[in-house]
Amino acid sequence: MEPVLNAHNKEEYPPMHTAEHILNATMVRMFGCPRSKNAHIEKKKSKCDYFLEKAPTDGQVAAIEAAVNEVISRNLDVRIEFMTREEAAEIVDLSKLPEDVSETLRIVRVGDYDACACIGAHVGNTSEIGTFKILSHDFNDGVWRVRWKVVQ
Repeated sequence: MEPVLNAHNKEEYPPMHTAEHILNATMVRMFGCPRSKNAHIEKKKSKCDYFLEKAPTDGQVAAIEAAVNEVISRNLDVRIEFMTREEAAEIVDLSKLPEDVSETLRIVRVGDYDACACIGAHVGNTSEIGTFKILSHDFNDGVWRVRWKVVQ
């Protein structure tokens, strides 16, 4: 029986959307911050906003880019699992989900690096993403905005 999920209103570009998952996990690991508060994912370029106490240094920005590319280079499988909200709450942060979220959630796993509740489109393996490149970034009022793309 196919699970009943919330409808999705956007068609993502799978390489960029999967790279966003890796970027989010990298930010959580490197800075201990939550996943992006806002994300705008497009084929040409994307942006994510993170709550940070201070702006990352140029060295840290280079380290973020290098870390994301290192994960991409691992050729990790991207897997989809379905589970109840209760089961999902034990492994992923559900705080950004809408109140009317379905009882069954779709969890996207990028190898053993990231797990996230998501209904978007993703690649099957990180080898399909390309190279992650940070284009620009700025810091205002505790929010670090990073603009990035992937190059095939």
